[in-house]
Amino acid sequence: MFKHVGNRILGLGQRSPVTRGVLTRLYHERVVDHYNNPRNVGSFDKNDPTVGTGLVGAPACGDVMKLQIKVDEQTGKITDACFKTFGCGSAIASSSVATEWVKGRQMEEVLSIKNTEIAKHLSLPPVKLHCSMLAEDAIKAAVKDYEAKKAKFNGKAENASSEKAV
Repeated sequence: MFKHVGNRILGLGQRSPVTRGVLTRLYHERVVDHYNNPRNVGSFDKNDPTVGTGLVGAPACGDVMKLQIKVDEQTGKITDACFKTFGCGSAIASSSVATEWVKGRQMEEVLSIKNTEIAKHLSLPPVKLHCSMLAEDAIKAAVKDYEAKKAKFNGKAENASSEKAV
């Protein structure tokens, strides 16, 4: 049932013969591909010190995006990424693309991913640009969360070693 409703929303459902030739698809094929076959759906343990979690939302439309990254502590490289998104096809596609783009890159490098690049890749119309903005914000929030965890963990390690020295 959900697939049928989703296909109707994406413009892939049956139409009347009159409109069949006029309206072929409402979303770009990349959006449809990432919606129908989302990459990296899932979640990691948020308490894992190597995982950064970004949770962002858009109150205007109700989209909520959780993007998580897993970082190799030695190299600072993102080894894996996943997402869970409650939202429209463009939000799901933006999340899927974001997780693909961050994998295998350095932390500093992923901060340069801009919503305009995601929007251009997916050919998002202006009314859907907030979806790519959510993806950019989720990446930044996940990096910030990871760095906060790392600083907290390093602070505890320093305190423990200074207590032993006393």
